[in-house]
Amino acid sequence: MAKVWFITGASSGFGEALAKAVIERGDKVIATFRKAEQASAFSQQYNDGGLGVVMDVTDEAQIKAAVQQALQKFKVIDVLVNNAGYGTVGAIEEFSMEEIRAQMETNVFGAIAMTKELLPLMRKQKSGHIIQISSQAGIRATAGFGVYNTSKFALEGFSEALSQEVAPFGIKVVIVQPGPFRTQFAGSSIKAAQTKMPEYDGTPVGQTYQYISKVDGTQEGDPVKGANAIVDYVHNGNSNLRLPLGKSPIQAIRSKLAQVEADLKANEAIALSTIF
Repeated sequence: MAKVWFITGASSGFGEALAKAVIERGDKVIATFRKAEQASAFSQQYNDGGLGVVMDVTDEAQIKAAVQQALQKFKVIDVLVNNAGYGTVGAIEEFSMEEIRAQMETNVFGAIAMTKELLPLMRKQKSGHIIQISSQAGIRATAGFGVYNTSKFALEGFSEALSQEVAPFGIKVVIVQPGPFRTQFAGSSIKAAQTKMPEYDGTPVGQTYQYISKVDGTQEGDPVKGANAIVDYVHNGNSNLRLPLGKSPIQAIRSKLAQVEADLKANEAIALSTIF
């Protein structure tokens, strides 16, 4: 049976690839864009199979309007993909609080607002998928990505709790953890800290700046293959919470698990010594 997908941030990268993969599979898609001309072009291109809507995930009024447009056309929404977001690079000290709040508004609060808007519908249907586009940066932090890590760690905590809350209603949550993919993440969509401090030159933060300046277009991940993997995952009924994509996140996650286990063993005696 064909599913109806609602995908945020479909103008490029994973969102764009996923919208195409969904339609090629024979499903329907509502795709959100920041620009009216992009939304209109999408609707015209896919006609009965797709609807482009103008929406900013930080604007709750636009979220409500977009969902109403979607329901008027397709009546149901089976899959929500919280994809809209952007990356940041820089030392935590370099970012202003305004920049940090902006990152959280889009990457975290936008996903939460979108999810809250669709949960009543999915509960009534007694079915649904919520796909959270996280990152390997949502489980292992790196100097120079601290603000971005903060947003993705928060998204993962929200999603992990959410999965337990909505399971009784037949709703599945999937946290997608891509590694480096050839999207615009390291190109036009990434935002560097507005203040650059020379004190961080020659530190791990400086190395991250260098990495971002060179990696665009050479990343290991293929967005088309990643998008198809997500569509397959939903249609195959997989129930695992986390879906890493690429070689890099597998290595990153195993490294993090080993580090946590080492810390646990090193401090287990201290932990137990605090019990009454």
